[in-house]
Amino acid sequence: MGSRTRILDAAMLVFRRHGFRRSSIEQAAEAAGLTRQALYHHFKSKEALFRAVIERLHEEALAAEIAAAAAAEKARGSLADILVASVSAKLGQLAASLDGSPHVEELFSEHLLQARDLYQKYATAYAEQLAATITRVCRKQGLVLNAGMTPRELARCVEMAVNGTKSAYPAMQPAGAFLKDLEIMLRTLVAGAIRPVKKPRAAKPKPAKKSISRKPGDRR
Repeated sequence: MGSRTRILDAAMLVFRRHGFRRSSIEQAAEAAGLTRQALYHHFKSKEALFRAVIERLHEEALAAEIAAAAAAEKARGSLADILVASVSAKLGQLAASLDGSPHVEELFSEHLLQARDLYQKYATAYAEQLAATITRVCRKQGLVLNAGMTPRELARCVEMAVNGTKSAYPAMQPAGAFLKDLEIMLRTLVAGAIRPVKKPRAAKPKPAKKSISRKPGDRR
């Protein structure tokens, strides 16, 4: 395990235990088995350390989303199955990282204060990943989006569904109930957003004209 990974693991434990405001560089250094000066060699401040922890959380969540989408596609899931799997994996990864901390709401709040640029960066990355998944699955499964909706717009609607569910579970806890209600929202959304591509009807063959046989002596 490299020094940076060890420091981030230790810092995550400290932030979970004490929250952002009551945590210190000294606590993180002690948890990592380093001196304060050794930790400062890697991170110049508590804020920089917190940002690095947040960035790693987002990278892990994005990787979980991609892997879950690929697995659901391989299992031949529907578009709803695939979106539920990928979004749930992303959010489940984030929730699990903070599970058990009494400071979840503070950490989410400080996330936006200390690392708003990272929040925006990864919000864009999540949206692009989701839109790419929707595009790919619709093409493979012969689906079209209703009312002129684009994959990016459906991805945006999915994000709004996530935010709507978060309003009932501000810290995404309890995770099981949050993810269950989110799944209901996503499946309802997808059901109203897609339809199969209509295949053109095959033209009915025209009946063959009956030939009239004439007997000898018949007038033409």
